[in-house]
Amino acid sequence: MILKDHPEVLIKQRKEWGEILLDIETRNKYEIKTAEGAPLGFAAEQGKDFLGFLARGFLGHWRSFHIHFFDASKSLVFIGHHPFRWFFSRLDINDQNGQKLGAIQQRFSFFRKRFDVENAQGKVVFECKSPWFRFWTFPIKNLQEVEQGRIEKKWSGGLKEIFTDADNFRVVFSGNDLSGEDLRRVLLAAAIFVDLKYFEQKN
Repeated sequence: MILKDHPEVLIKQRKEWGEILLDIETRNKYEIKTAEGAPLGFAAEQGKDFLGFLARGFLGHWRSFHIHFFDASKSLVFIGHHPFRWFFSRLDINDQNGQKLGAIQQRFSFFRKRFDVENAQGKVVFECKSPWFRFWTFPIKNLQEVEQGRIEKKWSGGLKEIFTDADNFRVVFSGNDLSGEDLRRVLLAAAIFVDLKYFEQKN
């Protein structure tokens, strides 16, 4: 999954029939594609056991979980870890060998959605503050307030929006600060963080 070859990618959440018909929370799964629709890879929440099922059902987006990111050949590329938190959620991103790539840290804010993007050294390099009255757009800016990327929630279509909470996202890599592969992977994981934190059904 080489993200630096693509100015933007699409993320499509996959829902299972049990979740659609019975309103049972199953593991989150996502397809990752190019802007033209070619497959790049996929992401899947881990935890198939009964404890994982209970955590999803009763703790919702506060739960502790791992989400694995794979390329199109199903090889593990990097991993996101979400520790249990009642407040100020966090997603730590490591490569397949355990080396830290960065993190997403939610910040306090009235009315708007806000989080920081950290690099491998734990330094804040980007900030996101959702604009007023544009709750589905998440501009990613560097500390000089220059936009480097953007996460957008996309309309899934009438029946799908009504009967499921499946979400589609567009991730745009637009700035020079995102020329490296590691921070692009962190920003891709940030789109999953946005979905789980702000759009996943709250239990």
